[in-house]
Parts: sequence; C-alpha cells; structure tokens
Amino acid sequence: MRLKMKMKMNDLAGVEYCYLTTTGRVTGNPHEIEIWFGVHENTVYLMSGGGEKSDWVKNLAKNPSVTVKIADRVFNATGYLEKDAEKERIVRTLLADKYNERESDGSLSEWAQSALVVGLEIKN
Repeated sequence: MRLKMKMKMNDLAGVEYCYLTTTGRVTGNPHEIEIWFGVHENTVYLMSGGGEKSDWVKNLAKNPSVTVKIADRVFNATGYLEKDAEKERIVRTLLADKYNERESDGSLSEWAQSALVVGLEIKN
C-alpha cells in the first residue's frame, strides 16, 4: 500500500499547482488557495513567502486537517511546519528547481531561501 501511494504521489509531482483547502480559524468555513508544491517521500510540501503570517498557515495552525487537490485527485492530509533542517533543505531545492526560483549564479532565490516550509502528511 505504501509503495502504491508513493507511486501515485510521484506521478502527480509534475503538476504545476495544487489546491489547498483549510478551515477558517475564525469562521470555520473552508478556504481554498492555489499554491506551488513539491512531493518528497510521499509528503506534499508547500512554502509560504508570508511565513506564519499567511492566512492559510494560521488556519492550518489552528486546525491541521486539510485537503489538497492535485490534478483530479483529492487527498485528506494533516499539515505541519517542517522542523527537520535536512528535509527543509531538500524541499527548498526541490521547489526552487521546479519553479525556476534560482538566481543567475545558481543560488536559491530569496523566496526559496526564506519561505516557511509546510508539510502535508497524506492520509488516503
């Protein structure tokens, strides 16, 4: 089952955007955003240029149960702030390469270096 899920997630890694739905921390209503993403080890990763001030991050902090839609697939997930430095480094590089977020000298862009890394642990 784990291998099957990993294959499915890897098949979706090339999709340009995903759609994250969080629960509003004040209203309780669903909030959907379109956002860049990467896939690493069966986890969907997002990066917030606004850090913890972004509404979607604040919503996720209050209620980490989210859904993420990639192409025509919808997954239930649990969101968290990535604290592992090595995984953060991998994700920053992954998203910088996917979205051409590198400087002319090959270094990561300001966004790729400083954005908050958020993981979504897929449940289904």
